[in-house]
Amino acid sequence: MKKSKKSVSEQITLELDDNKLLAALGGPHEKHFARLEQRLDLRITQRGNRIAITGADRRRGATILSALYARLEAGESVTLAEVDSELRFTDEGARADTAGALRTAATRLTRPRSPVQAAYLDLMRSHPLVFGIGPAGTGKTYLAAAFGAHMLYQRRVERLILSRPALEAGERLGFLPGDLKEKIDPYLRPLYDALFDVLGEQATRLIEQGVIEVAPLAFMRGRTLTRAFVILDEAQNTTPAQMKMVLTRLGEDSQMVVTADPGQSDLPGGVAVGLNEALAILDEVEGVAIQRFTDADVVRHTLVSRIVRAYTAKGK
Repeated sequence: MKKSKKSVSEQITLELDDNKLLAALGGPHEKHFARLEQRLDLRITQRGNRIAITGADRRRGATILSALYARLEAGESVTLAEVDSELRFTDEGARADTAGALRTAATRLTRPRSPVQAAYLDLMRSHPLVFGIGPAGTGKTYLAAAFGAHMLYQRRVERLILSRPALEAGERLGFLPGDLKEKIDPYLRPLYDALFDVLGEQATRLIEQGVIEVAPLAFMRGRTLTRAFVILDEAQNTTPAQMKMVLTRLGEDSQMVVTADPGQSDLPGGVAVGLNEALAILDEVEGVAIQRFTDADVVRHTLVSRIVRAYTAKGK
């Protein structure tokens, strides 16, 4: 790819080598270009294998398109989510690169989609216990699952264990039909979804082999988890006793990530007592790190961020 400037500094032109990748760069009906034009107030014009970029933020637009093209050259796919990711990184003066990516399978790569997500992954790389705290849609559980899959792929752990407290809004497992597995599986479905997204079909094989275990928090009692990567999801629903129990399961060569949204506790009074106590007690303990997310870090549909912000403004 070649980059050139025309008309003094009014336009930047990117010359791309592969027309097939160029089509993928623009996206269906050039939606990727349209997103950049809308967000950065640019004009992006394609002629043959050249892309001309005009507008006040053209340098940032060229940087983003170059980064996305590099992803395509590396065999990765590019969607609007990746476009938004590069927008977040360049907005913070940083950029997502291969060094921050996680290899979760031979053909799968997971990247952080915001500077805060990148910082979250850095904490996982350097601390045995990490808390990811913030609203829904910020990638707390997804990135924890991706990092655990990455640890398995590199054979740095032998097991991946994902757990949630058996409590949910307006419903108890005992009232659901079926045997224990049939009662539990629908409740644990978000964890399964994250696993299959980062591991693909091999997730089924690893679950059948017992390498990956998805279970309610009660199943952790009395166990010592060695050479394992443990994820405790929905930790805002733990009691102080449950939180202490699961944190003390951590064994030799193991690591744990605790994810929670304090604003969505289903405990009596809606107060995340177990989580709040743990954060207060462990705040300055060596080896423990806390990454906090805000509505600005939501990486789902752009409307989700506005929804979270509106509820927060109303104290909900």
